Amino acid sequence: MFILTVIKLLLIALNIFPSRFTNRRIMFIIYMTNLVTHVMMDEPRFAQPIPNVTVAVGRDANLPCVVEHLGGYKVAWIHIDRQMILTIHRHVISRIPRYSITYTDNTWLLHVNQAHQDDRGYYMCQVNTNPMISQVGYLQVVVPPNILDIESTPSSVAVRENQNINMTCRADGFPSPKIIWRREDGEEIAVEKKKKVLVYDGDVLPLTKVSRNEMGAYLCIATNGVPPSVSKRIILDVEFSPMIWVPNQLVGAPSGTDVTIDCHTEAHPKAIIYWVYNSVMVLPSKKYKTDYTENSYRAHMKLTIRNLQYGDFGNYRCISKNSLGETEGSIRVYEIPLPSTPSKQVTHTTVESRENNIIPSSRNDTTKALQTDMGYAMKNDLYPGSASSSSSGMGASSSAASSSTSMQTSALPGGAAGNSLSSLGTKGSLATGKSTFDADRPPNQYASSVGKSFLE
Repeated sequence: MFILTVIKLLLIALNIFPSRFTNRRIMFIIYMTNLVTHVMMDEPRFAQPIPNVTVAVGRDANLPCVVEHLGGYKVAWIHIDRQMILTIHRHVISRIPRYSITYTDNTWLLHVNQAHQDDRGYYMCQVNTNPMISQVGYLQVVVPPNILDIESTPSSVAVRENQNINMTCRADGFPSPKIIWRREDGEEIAVEKKKKVLVYDGDVLPLTKVSRNEMGAYLCIATNGVPPSVSKRIILDVEFSPMIWVPNQLVGAPSGTDVTIDCHTEAHPKAIIYWVYNSVMVLPSKKYKTDYTENSYRAHMKLTIRNLQYGDFGNYRCISKNSLGETEGSIRVYEIPLPSTPSKQVTHTTVESRENNIIPSSRNDTTKALQTDMGYAMKNDLYPGSASSSSSGMGASSSAASSSTSMQTSALPGGAAGNSLSSLGTKGSLATGKSTFDADRPPNQYASSVGKSFLE
């Protein structure tokens, strides 16, 4: 385009001065050519602005400067914040070895290797024209969050129950990190007069009148949009003296069986727990089996006593002891008598089977004799003084009783009536219950009254 313009001007000049070419005219043509060249030729210009670049600390960054029609001019890079010339044309001026320059297709590319926070700021690309032309871009160096352990609460902290505590978490980074708190177990955090929240924002977590339920691990999490986020785990220990509660303070069991007693205890710091019987610590053995289950500050202690004997009944104590105090619970193990085997049904069956062997004509007499015998027994229980008169009367009629007994026996073939009568006299007390007889068999003095009843 420029060449065609020059040729046109020469042709115009030749048309104006077709016949006279003198040195003065040639010099005029050359001057006009240079003037047109200077006017018509493009000056250096920036093809595009420098973009703002964001890079994480420690990573590489590149800032491009695209210049068209540079000609014989030169490009320089300057860090405005430091007031430092970094490069001029293809030469690196700065003594910082992390800076370098490359040139490709009108693009002057400034390289910042392993960017530091000091590299953050404005960068100028400048062309040494007259007047000077330049443009500016910004390099943002971001820093992921980092928790400052020196300014934060230690990883483990202890406080007495019902006291106050503030847990602190400080972090740096760019942009400034945001701090949130949450419990590791997902439970709510009680703050601001027992207001409960799942997440708490702020560098300081205030806890008032701390209870044992607030014991556990707390997470302090710092984020600023630059990965990765970081967190710190702080364990809060709430200290209190031991406490014990006993589900069953009275436990009964028969001799010869096994029985298990248990206690529940809470304490922190961790308590020493054990059993005591007759002022002696109970140790695991063939006689005793101990079992302890612990969960955080809670413990469940069990004691199994095998093959209970007379010397095993009494008071057992479960004891919990730590550096803040000691407490105990008491359990009384008592004996339950084994129930006796009931024989009423068996006796009734025996009586029925033997009554089937009695002759029908004598059955009513035998029943009457039994009722008379029971009447005497109840009379003697109610009126003890009548026992002597009954015995004297029985002595006077001993011969008659003997003959009566013989007569009743002869009425029962094979002596069956005598056996049946004896059986009814022995077991009859069971049929009326122990309110009538205190023993399974009536006293002997009642046996003689049976003969008297036959005489009467």
